[in-house]
Amino acid sequence: MTAFALIRPYFRENLRRIATGLLFLLGVDALQLFIPRLVKHAVDALADGSASPQLLARDGGIIVGFALFIGLFRYGWRHNLIGTSRRVEKAIRNDLFSHLLTLDAHYFDATRTGDLMSHATSDINNIRMATGMGIVAITDAVVLGGAAIGFMAWIHPGLAAMALIPMPFIVLSARIFGKKMHARHKAVQEGLAAITEQVREAVDGIRVVKVFGRGEQVDARLRALSEDYVRRNMRLVRVTGSLMPLMIFLSGAGTAIVVGAGGKLVIQGAISPGDFVAFISYLGILTWPMMAMGWMTNLVQRGKASLDRLAVIFHETAKVAEPKYPATLPDVIGRIDVDAVSFAFDDAREVLKEITLSLKSGERLGLVGPPGSGKTTLLSLLVRLYDPTRGTLRLDGIPLPHLRTPDLRRHIRFMPQEPWLFSGSIAENICGLGAPSDPEKLAHAVEVAALTATLAGFEEGLNTIVGEKGVMLSGGQKQRVALARTLYEPSRILILDDPISQVDTRTAHQMTEAIFADTTRSLIIASHRLSAIRPCNEILVMEKGRIRARGTHDQLVQTDAYYRETWRLQSLAQEIEEANHA
Repeated sequence: MTAFALIRPYFRENLRRIATGLLFLLGVDALQLFIPRLVKHAVDALADGSASPQLLARDGGIIVGFALFIGLFRYGWRHNLIGTSRRVEKAIRNDLFSHLLTLDAHYFDATRTGDLMSHATSDINNIRMATGMGIVAITDAVVLGGAAIGFMAWIHPGLAAMALIPMPFIVLSARIFGKKMHARHKAVQEGLAAITEQVREAVDGIRVVKVFGRGEQVDARLRALSEDYVRRNMRLVRVTGSLMPLMIFLSGAGTAIVVGAGGKLVIQGAISPGDFVAFISYLGILTWPMMAMGWMTNLVQRGKASLDRLAVIFHETAKVAEPKYPATLPDVIGRIDVDAVSFAFDDAREVLKEITLSLKSGERLGLVGPPGSGKTTLLSLLVRLYDPTRGTLRLDGIPLPHLRTPDLRRHIRFMPQEPWLFSGSIAENICGLGAPSDPEKLAHAVEVAALTATLAGFEEGLNTIVGEKGVMLSGGQKQRVALARTLYEPSRILILDDPISQVDTRTAHQMTEAIFADTTRSLIIASHRLSAIRPCNEILVMEKGRIRARGTHDQLVQTDAYYRETWRLQSLAQEIEEANHA
């Protein structure tokens, strides 16, 4: 997708407003061009002695009337053109966010949040300026400048030709400077994105920064990025700061030529004093379009650089693609089959290798293994956060890529390992931001997640605001809220990634008992606590992306050394904890 192809639809949607704004702008330009003719008439009348108070009052009154209409028309074009640029800004920002929501985990794994924030703010603001004042500058440069040159040529072609001697230099300068500005604007935006990401990361991890005394390091890093950003801006300023003075100088050179040559023509009687004053007025009108060419070049190149950056994002597509002809799931049974599945992130080494398993409806499957063994990755494949590089995953016999992801995720509820919470209330985090809650489902989810006693200790109960990322809650409380969110909507399949890692043994036992009590759905649970997966029909022991052993709890205690030793150590730790509480 090219930069201009990206913005074309937004212009089509606002074509009527743009046309109306241009009509008002042309009206302003026409009235500005007619005023020098009135001045010429008055000056010539003064020069030949035919002027009268009535004539001067009439011409002055007409000029005042024109000024009034210029003000009204100027409001009209600002309302329509600048208003359109604001609507384009809103539409692009909304479309950018909507497009980001269509991208999958692959994209966000490789993209910094600060870059996206810069795209959504600074880049879109540059596009707004280019589509608003950029259109105005282009129109004035073409229409007002062309008409002013025409009136000047009508007064005296030779003098007009001399006044336009600097014009080729203006066009050449705009072309040369424009290329440099485009590249340097892009570099500035990239520098801003780096600063935004650094600030976001530092604020996001402020507790780690303070606890480990990394404030000076973080500050030094931001200062280095700020210095680099200043250097990039100074390289840009050397171009933009040179262009406008150059335009003013060339415009002034044209005025100097007119004063010298035009004054001589007045003395010789080739043109009247009124023509000379009108010519100077038209040259003054031409000064703005000549200066606008430099400003326009700056705005357009800045906007084009930002458009190029946004076009890259809009060109991105999800690797987890939606099917063209999706299969339907009328009655979900809850069977999952994984057939020789392997997975690798991009060109990196495989993190899953030849995984095969089958989960029948209503069965419980447990996953255990050391960190990095591939448990979380396997669970992510089951809900299509990623697609496998080899092999097939099926739900009720249907390959997952044949199902629409919203349909799939409606039947499979997944609790990620990280208990991410939004900065709303507990109820909003469980039921959904802005979504109406179902009291019965909410009460059930709270009970299974062992949140009842916790909520009783909060003055606002379910309406307690948890803060950014749930900062007001403990790790165990956040984890239980995340579990309640997963359990709120009923589903045929429940997938839990280490759901009790941050809660005490007693609470963990209460939670797992409640989870396993529901026999109407299939369950896949990964946990480092073997007590959480002990009741499962089958347990898989994973290591380095492979299944090293499988069986029930009793079988694995007898056959697998890793499982047996882990169970022994955890049982000993639990006995010590219970003895301390006794």
